[in-house]
Amino acid sequence: MTMITGLTRGGEEYTPAFVTDINQAHCIGCGRCFKVCPREVFDLIEREEVEELLADDDYDDDDDYGDDDDGFSDDTAMVMSLKDAMDCIGCGSCARICPKKCFTHEPQTIAV
Repeated sequence: MTMITGLTRGGEEYTPAFVTDINQAHCIGCGRCFKVCPREVFDLIEREEVEELLADDDYDDDDDYGDDDDGFSDDTAMVMSLKDAMDCIGCGSCARICPKKCFTHEPQTIAV
């Protein structure tokens, strides 16, 4: 199984990790990832559209994702979603800027 790799300007090989998931239960809809993404990978959607995900057994109603002093609450109306994950270039900017660590990234194999 061959992984997708790239080269730095210096000729060093690296393996990018592409966004595969957003934990919408922890997303506060701040839009930082949307603003920093060099591609059109993300889209803000209404929180009501993902309420089924929040009803999942893994969701803990006592999470403090909306209780911080960051100006957001559990009632935030918008959350981020993957609009086009196949357009991700694996730069990781979204994960570095996310205050709630909502992103999952994984290296990908080359499609044959």
